[in-house]
Amino acid sequence: AGTYGFQTQPMGVPGGFVVPPVQNQPTMDRKIWMPIPPSIPNCPPGLEYLTQIDQVLIHQQLELLEIVTGFEENNKYELKNALGQKVYFAAEDTDCLTRNCCGPSRPFTIRIMDNLGREVITLQRPLRCSMCCCPCCLQELEVQAPPGKTIGYVVQNWHVCLPKFTIQDEKRMDILKITGPCVVCRCCEDVNFEVKSVDETCTVGRISKQWTGLVQEMFTDTDNFGISFPIDLDVKMKAVMIGACFLI
Repeated sequence: AGTYGFQTQPMGVPGGFVVPPVQNQPTMDRKIWMPIPPSIPNCPPGLEYLTQIDQVLIHQQLELLEIVTGFEENNKYELKNALGQKVYFAAEDTDCLTRNCCGPSRPFTIRIMDNLGREVITLQRPLRCSMCCCPCCLQELEVQAPPGKTIGYVVQNWHVCLPKFTIQDEKRMDILKITGPCVVCRCCEDVNFEVKSVDETCTVGRISKQWTGLVQEMFTDTDNFGISFPIDLDVKMKAVMIGACFLI
């Protein structure tokens, strides 16, 4: 992981999603969107935003038709920085039959756009079995940036009780590990997935499913997530961590 430009630092922070120190974040102004950063050499177009932030908040949008009828719509999400400015907008691109027949196990494509409307990241997940007793059909997600060029993968690792994943680069080399709790549904508290070094000795980030309140948790399937990572982490691996959040 050292080749990706960050140092592992133990977090040692109990419970809940903790906002890390904000470094080089844009100042808050009247604009809703985060200001467009300048182009950076060797950085996939559209990922320049990620070089300036160490936290991404993902808010799933409520779909009224889905709430009233239970009819599964294509999911839509806003991705924001720590100041509440929009960084990206993400939309699922899955056909109606697949969404409503396959449910959470469905294959999907999620297209992530910047504030110019350009598709800068594409996430693709094939159909897989979600049962932990089927180690031959574990989840996998491919991350492309720009669309058509693979920059990494998120691969589920078989474990009898824990949700575990590996973040890989485009050459299938293991870069980071993700470990979640045994019980991923908790009342009145966040659920944390720790992002660790490959040897799992140091925690370098976190993906958290945030508690959104009793009413929303009971009557909708919308989720809010937070992602924290080292600000000097390779920008491609930041994008793959966003992909890992969507897979989770």
